[in-house]
Amino acid sequence: MILQLLFVLMAIIIGARLGGIGLGVMGGVGLGILTFVFGLQPTAPPIDVMLMIAAVISAASCMQAAGGLDYMVKLAEKLLRKNPSHVTLLSPIVTYLFTFVAGTGHVAYSVLPVIAEVATETKIRPERPLGIAVIASQQAITASPISAATVALLGLLSGFDITLFDILKITIPSTIIGVLVGALLSMRVGKELVDDPEYQKRLAEGLFDNKKIEIEDVKNKRHALVSVLVFMLATVFIVFFGSFDSLRPSFLIDGSVVKLDMSSIIEIVMLSAAALILLLTK
Repeated sequence: MILQLLFVLMAIIIGARLGGIGLGVMGGVGLGILTFVFGLQPTAPPIDVMLMIAAVISAASCMQAAGGLDYMVKLAEKLLRKNPSHVTLLSPIVTYLFTFVAGTGHVAYSVLPVIAEVATETKIRPERPLGIAVIASQQAITASPISAATVALLGLLSGFDITLFDILKITIPSTIIGVLVGALLSMRVGKELVDDPEYQKRLAEGLFDNKKIEIEDVKNKRHALVSVLVFMLATVFIVFFGSFDSLRPSFLIDGSVVKLDMSSIIEIVMLSAAALILLLTK
């Protein structure tokens, strides 16, 4: 079992280093080793979760192609640069909102270099805002109405008369409070940058690159804004469908009324949002 775990961890590490689709394909390599070498029987793949992820990524990809994500990052950059002294508090809020809207923590990556630069310029230890910003982006996954984790939990609780709104009214406040408390505690992590001997040593040796990170303006702000609004509107629709069963389509099957499940609704709404972004922003 330990050897099997080592192979799984190795596949994950290599996939993470490859980045992008590398994590997915290395997962296939790990599964192949467990199946053909160790003789373990694979379980049924989580098709609903995979389709939901594909639908959300399709909509997010269209939003990115229209400049929506770049537009959001530009707004975040302006907010952080206007309030550099509060970067430790603002950075986790920014990454939390990014993940909450998109349903995945990967969208927060693009703003991390800006956080590090603003913190360094303000003589704040970069690990303070960076650490809590990454944590906030992952905490938001459990609060996002379109994340696979939230939908999976909704499916597990479907027989207990619990709606999506019931889940969100617990996960959203609890994660926000936790992130803010973590941000306050992060402000005291380590020595102040000006008092850190390692920082002073590297500064004296000229090892710091003074080149500023500049995020280019979005070429078509109108298309970018439209794509963000469409994506957010789709998210709102999903919250409503998940919170009020009466809004979900129902079908008469074998004499019993069956409501359309949330995984199908998320797939339909997000693919429709992707199509609408394509049509409106070309």
